[in-house]
Amino acid sequence: MSQTDSFIEEVTEEVRRDKLFALIKRYGWVAALAVLLIVGGASWREWSQARDRAAAQALGDAILAALEQPDAADRATALADLASAGDARALAALLAAGETDEGARSEAAAEVLRGIAEDPTLPVHYTQLAALKLVMLEGRAIAPEARRDRLAPLAEPGRPYRPLALEQLALAEIDAGNTEAALGHLNAAIQDAGSSAGLRQRATQLIVALGGDAEQG
Repeated sequence: MSQTDSFIEEVTEEVRRDKLFALIKRYGWVAALAVLLIVGGASWREWSQARDRAAAQALGDAILAALEQPDAADRATALADLASAGDARALAALLAAGETDEGARSEAAAEVLRGIAEDPTLPVHYTQLAALKLVMLEGRAIAPEARRDRLAPLAEPGRPYRPLALEQLALAEIDAGNTEAALGHLNAAIQDAGSSAGLRQRATQLIVALGGDAEQG
C-alpha cells in the first residue's frame, strides 16, 4: 500500500470516527433512555409480581383463618368481611355463601351469589359457579322450569361445571315429572370426561332408582 493510500485511509477513518462521536453526542440520550426504560420495566415487573404474590398469600392466610372459625356464622362473617376486589372478592364471597343455614343468612347468601353470577367483569368460572350454587341453595323453593332455564346455559358442552349442572338439571326434571329427560341428563353426566367418580356413582344410583339403564362411556 502506498503512503498516499495509507494517508487517505487514515483520514477516512478519522472522518468516520468524528461522525460516530457526533452521532453519539447528538443521539446518545436516546440509547440511555432506552436502557433506563428496559431496566425500569424489568424492575417494575419484578416489584409487581412480588406485590401480587404477597397479596395473594395474605388473602389465602385470611381465608384459612376465617375457615378455622368453629361456628358457621362466624366463618361466614369473617369471609364476608375480607377486604378484597375482583377475582379475590368473588372467591371470598363464594366461600362465605357456602357457610349458610336456613333463614336470613341463606337469603343474604343468595343475594351475594346472584350478584357474582350477574357480574360481567368476573371470569366465567366464577360467575357460572355462583349461578350453580344459587340454584343448589334455593333448591325446590324455585319451580323446576325456572331451575331448568338457569341451568341450561351451564350444562352446555365446554362449560366448566357442565357435569354438576347436568346433575341438577336431572333433579329439576324429576321434580317436573319428566323421567326420560332426567335419565338423558344423568347419562350425559356419566359420559362426560369432566365428571368425578363420585358424581358418576350418584348418577348411576339415581338412574337405577328411576328404572333406567346407565350408559357407560
